[in-house]
Amino acid sequence: MGDFLRARREALKPQDVGLPEYGRRRVPGLRREEVAMLAGVSSDYYIRLEQGRESSPSPQVLDAVAQALKLDAEAADHLHRLCLTASQRPRVRGRADVSRQLLELMNGWEHTPAFVLGPALDVLAANPLATALHSGFDQFDNLARMVFADPAGREFYQEWERAAHSCVAELRAAYGHDPESARIAEVVAELSGRSAEFAAIWKRHEVKSKSQEGKRLKHPEVGDLQIKFAAFTVNGAPHQQLVVYQAEPAGPTAAAFETLRTMITEPSQPRTSAPAPAPDLAAENQ
Repeated sequence: MGDFLRARREALKPQDVGLPEYGRRRVPGLRREEVAMLAGVSSDYYIRLEQGRESSPSPQVLDAVAQALKLDAEAADHLHRLCLTASQRPRVRGRADVSRQLLELMNGWEHTPAFVLGPALDVLAANPLATALHSGFDQFDNLARMVFADPAGREFYQEWERAAHSCVAELRAAYGHDPESARIAEVVAELSGRSAEFAAIWKRHEVKSKSQEGKRLKHPEVGDLQIKFAAFTVNGAPHQQLVVYQAEPAGPTAAAFETLRTMITEPSQPRTSAPAPAPDLAAENQ
């Protein structure tokens, strides 16, 4: 919680919250005293919050601090979750398997890429069109790894910085629900060691779950794609998300999806050697 509060405080400027800015400031963002004043708590109390010496702040205090730090609803909920004790957290663990019914549903969508994600952004299952869409990657296994550690990510995600911040914010949101997740810790540790950009964004404590947005992608074989996507929580497996990509009907992206589908259903046949010409018996008899 202290790291989250500190990061969000340092991301704000005095003018963001209607405070005057005089002279040179020795700290980035707001001072602790300024946040305390805006939240209506004492400076000593807020300092204890950031230092982790105040373990059970009231919901009213957290709401006031969230308002002072200009947190949106999702970030404010994240702050409340960070203050829960282990006994207060729901004991629901993410499943690594995907139900047979969901697999059959996805496989029936021949014109729509769809895949299932775990809380650490592991790809748990995908239909053939989603697999073909991500065929330029070394592996279609974990979205965060694909963005930060696979060179294909820079080409595939045309708005790479947006994709990068989105992945990290989604991992942060999942971490808030299950801070004891060994798999999330493993992914964060791996990517922090492999990518300085990931490590820097992770320290920003941005929080955002998948919802409904647009993406600009570039497939190595079918070119530019403009898609919309939606993410749905899976009943019976609340830590799984079903992600569905959609194209504008009769548009160029829909045509590209159809090309990919054709490549799956009608793979190119290997070339065979041309038959040898029949011997010229007349010439041989001369």
